[in-house]
Amino acid sequence: MIYGIALAAAGLLAGFVGGYVVRQRAALSRANSIEQKIAQKLEESEKGAKELLNKAEIKSAAILDEARREEKERKTAVERTEERLLKREELLEKDASELRSRSEEVKKLAEQATKDQSEAVKMKESVGAELAKVSKLTQAEAKDRLIDEVKEQNKEELVDLLQKLQKEKRDEVEKKSLEIITTALQRYSRSHISDITTTALTLPSEDLKGKIIGREGRNIRTLERLTGAEFIIDETPDTILISSFDPIRREVARLTLEKLIKDGRIQPAKIEEKVLESQEEIDKRTQQIGEEAVYEVGVLNLPREIVHLLGRLHFRTSYGQNVLTHSIEVAHIAGMIAEELGINAEVARKGALLHDIGKAIDHEVAGNHVELGIKILKKYGVDERVIQAMQSHHEDYPFASSEAYVVATADIISAARPGARRGTLEQYVKRLEDLEKIASGFSGVKTSYAVSAGRELRVFVVPEKVDDFGALQLAKDIAGKIESEMKYPGDIKVTVIREVRAVEYAR
Repeated sequence: MIYGIALAAAGLLAGFVGGYVVRQRAALSRANSIEQKIAQKLEESEKGAKELLNKAEIKSAAILDEARREEKERKTAVERTEERLLKREELLEKDASELRSRSEEVKKLAEQATKDQSEAVKMKESVGAELAKVSKLTQAEAKDRLIDEVKEQNKEELVDLLQKLQKEKRDEVEKKSLEIITTALQRYSRSHISDITTTALTLPSEDLKGKIIGREGRNIRTLERLTGAEFIIDETPDTILISSFDPIRREVARLTLEKLIKDGRIQPAKIEEKVLESQEEIDKRTQQIGEEAVYEVGVLNLPREIVHLLGRLHFRTSYGQNVLTHSIEVAHIAGMIAEELGINAEVARKGALLHDIGKAIDHEVAGNHVELGIKILKKYGVDERVIQAMQSHHEDYPFASSEAYVVATADIISAARPGARRGTLEQYVKRLEDLEKIASGFSGVKTSYAVSAGRELRVFVVPEKVDDFGALQLAKDIAGKIESEMKYPGDIKVTVIREVRAVEYAR
């Protein structure tokens, strides 16, 4: 039994010893594994650090090279600038030297001229003294005798000369009296600014030019087609020029572009919408302008249609002079003259205000503006005395009343004021209107616009009536008619545009 216990105790001790040895070996194995991992991490960290260091060295070398290159370029630029400054300084020194030499030459010439003048005076005095000595007459006596002899020999010519001087003096007096009368008539003073054919529109940003042009120019082509104006986009920063001989088209184009810029969406569909809005706005403004003109002159009881036509005159010019401004001025002058003469000032003022009313539609209806004006006034029941007062301002009709003479006089005074009219502009506008009328006379033409100062005529046709071949023939026919009926400098480009649209609705 004791032997058994001893054997059990020995086994237990051996178990403890064996367990301890196994645990020590396991702990040693885990320690070796951790050390290996730590060593591996250290090795990887050192490798990463080396790679970062290499990259940093490469990047620093590149930055250094770039800095050296920039420094070299800067040094080269400074050297070039110094060379230009040196050359400019040499040129300035050369110019200064030339100026000094020329100044000295001018000074010498001035001294020589003064010397020659003094010598001429001395020579003249000596010649006069010698003549007096020879003729035994003083200079004054010789002068008087010479005048008497010339008078006797040219007596008839002197009489004619005296009559001519008297006539010139009388003409001068008449001219002076006319100036005095005109000054008295011009108590009403108004500034005159000749209308030009372009409008400058300032853009909020230069980037808008690209939007206005659109992809492949579709936006600007739509604008020009719908408004009849030409949009000139040049190198002027933040500015677009709108060109058209017709002030209404130009104003519609300007308003349309302003609305599109404000809206921000510039595309063909939106352009059509804004053009219609602008045309409606211009129509309202026309009525308002007519009412303001009537109120300014003090003419009452005119039909609304007549007032609207007066507003349209604001967008018309005659020899560069605004027709509505001219009509208002003629009305004021005619009223003052009529009051001075004691005749019917109200009739004279109305006749003067309405004397050019036919110009509001003369580009749309055949006939001269006097005939059209008479028809309009009769249509809306205007007083016959007013019609008689306005119909004779171009002497197409006999003067039927005293007021007719007053209206004609006031019209001449207003048109003859310095700077009020410019004939070349009127001829230019007339040529553009004739170009459009020629194109509009052909079958299948929808509308036409003269652009580029009359050097190009753009004709838009109805695609259902004119095919592609017909468009080519139409361009030739229009060009041939222009050559045969008009006189113009240079060449006129005729462009026929046929646009086909396919529209369908999804329901």
